[in-house]
Amino acid sequence: MSTARRFAAPVVLPCDEPGRVLRDAVVDVDDAGRIAHVGPADGAPATDAPTTRLTGLLLPGLVNTHAHTPLTVLRGMGGDLPLMRWLLEVVWPAEAKLGGPDVYAGMLAGSAEMLRGGVTTSTEMYFQTEHVVEAVLEIGSRVVLTPGIITAPGMERLGTWQQMRDAITRWIDADGLRFGPGERVELGYGPHAAYTLPTEAITSTAALAKERGALMHLHVAEAPGEDDAVRAEFGSVPAMLEATGSLGGRVLAAHAIQLSDDDIAILARHDVAVAHCPGSNAKLAAGVARLADLRVAGIRTGLGTDSPASNDDLDLWEEQRLASLFARQRGADATALTAADALALATREGARALGRDDLGVLAPGAWADLVHVRLDDAFVDPDDDDQLISNLVWASGSRGVRDVWVAGEPVLADGALVRVDPGEVLAGARRVAQKVKA
Repeated sequence: MSTARRFAAPVVLPCDEPGRVLRDAVVDVDDAGRIAHVGPADGAPATDAPTTRLTGLLLPGLVNTHAHTPLTVLRGMGGDLPLMRWLLEVVWPAEAKLGGPDVYAGMLAGSAEMLRGGVTTSTEMYFQTEHVVEAVLEIGSRVVLTPGIITAPGMERLGTWQQMRDAITRWIDADGLRFGPGERVELGYGPHAAYTLPTEAITSTAALAKERGALMHLHVAEAPGEDDAVRAEFGSVPAMLEATGSLGGRVLAAHAIQLSDDDIAILARHDVAVAHCPGSNAKLAAGVARLADLRVAGIRTGLGTDSPASNDDLDLWEEQRLASLFARQRGADATALTAADALALATREGARALGRDDLGVLAPGAWADLVHVRLDDAFVDPDDDDQLISNLVWASGSRGVRDVWVAGEPVLADGALVRVDPGEVLAGARRVAQKVKA
């Protein structure tokens, strides 16, 4: 368990709604690993807790709202194919070769990569997920885990969609929605997509998720042509979800690119959140999401990397920059997504998209998932608030991350992983990659 500690830094970015920049500030963490106080050092409450004095900028851990992180072991395979060919010809056949230890190795390698970039929480849709949990608890990161439910070539070995769905229900009913040290694991449901499942699978999963207050996380309208059958019957995937009563709970729509005005209205009407994945969308030529329109409609939106086999990295700082660039280009508006807006999508707004108010922000009661970024590189004027945030998002990014804590516990110290041997992690991932190619 964590022990109470005070963190003192020249700059603290709470990433709260007002977007404050605190100078010469402290963050107090209690014994449970939650934040007890945030504010200027002058006037902070007295404490007997030891103080960790930092030289740079302290902000909340970043939140990756859509990933398939175990696929680090497939990175670079089929890298120049469009989505459906990439899935059918490369990814699904390769995934059919992955066993539980392979999933563990891929998740461990990807989690290490994310922690080095300041990503403390990832939202995962994958399979054999007990091995995903094993990796997360070992390295010390945090996961919102939505085990996949799918009918696709090679996936028959995992069981029917009914068996996959019911296994998640049994797991939630046995362990609860959140468990592990510092509640590092949250469980939800991951029906893959309308084009890989019958409508009944999605509607029945939605009902189970609503009953349990669990997140339902699925791919929605990612690429042209993928869901033609659903569009022919219902008009669109959002229209199908509404018509079948599958909305109204905690729903996260990954990608959400091919949307009409009516689709956006449906998402807004039912408070559906969106995981925006600009890097993967662009690499697979799936399209450019209507981010500005989603934000105007009040749709909760976070950033996701998607699979490290389609992106091909897990750098959420890069996603901030791409999200801003594409939003500006699409609307011919240089103010469409500012640096502060992009940072919010990667922190506070990403957590909101997951229905979490205890992540992505430095505030009393939130988990002490903290990232220390050095100020001796890329920051030309760290005393100017606007320029500080601009330099952080556009210039510093992942290379500035120095230390990371999750629930107040160190997981990255001076750029080095604390709980695992990075050489062994990389070797394990490479062994799996060779196995898949054999």
